[in-house]
Amino acid sequence: MTARILAVTNQKGGVGKTTSVVNIAASLVDLGKRALLVDLDPQGNATTGSGIDKTKLRYSVYHLLLEQATLPEVTVPSPTGGYQVLPANRELAGAEVELVDGERREYRLRQALEKVSEDYDVVLIDCPPALNLLTINGLAAAWRVLIPMQCEYYALEGLSDLVQTIRRVRGNLNPKLEIEGLVRTMVDPRNALSLQVSAQLEQHFGAKVYGTPIPRNVRLAEAPSHGQPVLRYDASSKGAQAYLQLTREMLARFGTSTVA
Repeated sequence: MTARILAVTNQKGGVGKTTSVVNIAASLVDLGKRALLVDLDPQGNATTGSGIDKTKLRYSVYHLLLEQATLPEVTVPSPTGGYQVLPANRELAGAEVELVDGERREYRLRQALEKVSEDYDVVLIDCPPALNLLTINGLAAAWRVLIPMQCEYYALEGLSDLVQTIRRVRGNLNPKLEIEGLVRTMVDPRNALSLQVSAQLEQHFGAKVYGTPIPRNVRLAEAPSHGQPVLRYDASSKGAQAYLQLTREMLARFGTSTVA
């Protein structure tokens, strides 16, 4: 079966995007699936959150996009998550400038992933929180878009911009691109605004909103500093259990059964 490729993106930073990518990838492994995490953010947080030292990489996504290395050469296993990673570091910030005059520059990631699409069940692309050539590569390569977002007032404003971006990419680069779903992150059920925004999301997007919210959770916040997904750091925590349930819900939407 061809891999389901999800671009995980939000043009607003600090919404739990990278946390979601890392923990969904680890949950997929726990549920018996083959997962690849693509770190397209020059900050490399998904790389370090997967237990990989980004300062010691021989090759990174930078080399893949500039066609200086093949995907198998760039791929490294996450020692803590059990999934495979196309890692990133600060070098990636220069890729955008170097790609400007490149042929089919928007499709470099898509071309690379096409060669390994049978090797994985799900590919998760962690896009940077900006609309740039790296994000465009992620959206051009994706089958669907997953949008993590905080339930706060300004989040709704940014969401409409992102929807417009997705429409433009669909019109110009990737006619199959659609929104897979919205994941509510850092949810505090005691917060009235959080509940209000959550209700508005459901009103506007209906079934696109995943039923499993991700709560604010200390263990979720601590896990990245240990280079671990929260499922490895504290499997019994509310954050770990929420991501596991979210991933089950995602696989059910895909129509694939879980092994565990």
